Amino acid sequence: MQIRALAISILITLSAAAIADEGMWTIDNFPSGRVADRYGVDINDKWLRSAQLATTRLENGCTGSFASADGLILTNTHCTWGCIRNLSSAERNLSDEGFMAKSRDEELQCPGQQISVLLDFEDVTGAIADATQGLEDARANEARKAALTDLESACEKDSSGELNCEAVSLYNGGQYFIYKYKRYDDVRLVFAPELDIAAFGGDPDNFNFPRWCLDMTFLRAYEDGKPASTPNYLSWRKGGPQADDPVFITGHPGSTDRLLTMSQLKFLRDVSYPNWLLRYSELRGRMLAWADTSDEAARVVQQRILGIENGIKVRRNQLKALQNDQMMAEKARQESELRATVKADPDLNATYGDAWDIIDGAVEAHRNMYEEHLFIELAAGIQGDLFDYARTIVRGTAERELPNNERIRAYTDTALPQVEQNLLAARPISREYDKLRLTFSLDKMREWLGPDSQYVHTILGNESPQSLATSLVDSSQLDDPAVREALWKGGKDAVMASDDPMIKLALAIDPEARALRKRYEDEVEAPRVRGEEMIADARFHVFGTDTYPDATFTLRVTYGAVEGWEERGQPVDPFTQTSRLFERTTGQRPFMLPDSWSRAREDLDPETPFNFVATTDITGGNSGSPIVAADGALIGLAFDGNIHSIAGNYWFDESINRTVGVNTAIMLEALDVVYDADHLIEELTIVE
Repeated sequence: MQIRALAISILITLSAAAIADEGMWTIDNFPSGRVADRYGVDINDKWLRSAQLATTRLENGCTGSFASADGLILTNTHCTWGCIRNLSSAERNLSDEGFMAKSRDEELQCPGQQISVLLDFEDVTGAIADATQGLEDARANEARKAALTDLESACEKDSSGELNCEAVSLYNGGQYFIYKYKRYDDVRLVFAPELDIAAFGGDPDNFNFPRWCLDMTFLRAYEDGKPASTPNYLSWRKGGPQADDPVFITGHPGSTDRLLTMSQLKFLRDVSYPNWLLRYSELRGRMLAWADTSDEAARVVQQRILGIENGIKVRRNQLKALQNDQMMAEKARQESELRATVKADPDLNATYGDAWDIIDGAVEAHRNMYEEHLFIELAAGIQGDLFDYARTIVRGTAERELPNNERIRAYTDTALPQVEQNLLAARPISREYDKLRLTFSLDKMREWLGPDSQYVHTILGNESPQSLATSLVDSSQLDDPAVREALWKGGKDAVMASDDPMIKLALAIDPEARALRKRYEDEVEAPRVRGEEMIADARFHVFGTDTYPDATFTLRVTYGAVEGWEERGQPVDPFTQTSRLFERTTGQRPFMLPDSWSRAREDLDPETPFNFVATTDITGGNSGSPIVAADGALIGLAFDGNIHSIAGNYWFDESINRTVGVNTAIMLEALDVVYDADHLIEELTIVE
């Protein structure tokens, strides 16, 4: 009876969550019955398959959706900042000016950009279990990675190289899949509005609502020099959604931590997040100061500052969430009840009872090496585009000499095409900005590791951070794609013979960095993965599989409704209209409108819905996700969440957690009235 009572108690908690619009659900496990009961709509396998094939993944960590049969892709402007910056110059700042190709001949290729579409997936959990059975943690970890690499390679071989196959872990190791993608390597910029309207309100409005952002951009996928054939695309609804309409979001949420143990959450709260906030708050200050030195400096960091400010706000509020005693107590209660359920069953206890202690040990091991691993192996102490290239070349050429299933997973045969495209893409590099980043990161490395650290001695020697950064950046030739290509194709011999100072630094630090990597894999990763797999299996035994996994940048579907919330006793309307945009304009950034919008003011309908909110459960990576009606029509474009959504990394509160989206109504009106983009409107399929 004790076991039954505890299990029922936990299931009551789970059921309360299940009633809410919670969950980033995989395509194969979407709760269609639950949605039908709550909203009276039928989301069947055909609907899900169509949404899957119309949804794209941007390899920079965002989502998009096909908008026509000719490879047109809708995503957020902030998801294309890298492309826009790489295509800009001191003479032509596309962030300020915006961009529109009037014909397909004018569409500009985004250096290094890739887009993928999930075509199929295969459950390989049994194969991974067989590969690791009976092995101690470190050997099991190696065997797991080797097996995943072999499965990826076999998948790509079976497809004759037509597909890109990626191993995916779900439920913190409870399930393993091979996801099969169609990849597009030629992606071009079609349309982007000016930054002042795409990110209107800037950091003050970020993660807040009401909002007025036209955070939309069109890209186009090409194959063999021609627009790709993409018959699976979304029609657009002209009027957008209405209040209380059920809505659905397909996309690639990056990561959540709802299944972490208490010791893992406390590590984030006490170690990881404070470190991150201290470093990036100072980096933001240095970037702001440098931006004031020249117009070119301001252009180089214009979007990057917004990105860092976004990250700071996220981390600050994630930390705040983990400092919420009430919610942490609820997390602790749920963990205690699950552990008690496991302990009360002799069979479950024998199999899974040690899982939490195993993870506790892994967390403690991580605490003992966190800073060294962060600053050296993860290169937080040696930041900059030029060193990133050097590390990739040094690591990649060495790893290519190993058998495929013995390599670091970032350099397997499956991963190498993306590595090479990123490495060899012709991106402009600001040497002065690289010096700023490298000086800052070397400063922080010495500060956190101490001047007597062996790693500090290896890297700095007798140099100061600033002098070393200056000499390295000034002397390196890795900003030239031809130099990078020669080293990459020349292999290990060419790398060892190179006199480029960045290559020499990467070579000098690589043995120590690899040793830290090995220590982390054996002492932290291996036991953590085993413990997480045990807890995942225990959850399946207690709850069944009718639940969703944490986000892992894999395709998910979420559901909800267009609905406001109550803030400090006052209702927040779910919609904003164009009229309030002009009321909020101050003429100074971040509340300054582009000239194109000022000129079009009298022609715009002041009642046009602009942004809106919904109860859908999303997180970072869902940027650019299509917001879709029950009939499959596009009604909006996800670009943010409200401030309460940040705590959604750990738990979901339907009463206040909201997605923020751009309404199709304002997107279509802006294309028509502000930008005279008739050719783009004609390419879209628009329904009433």
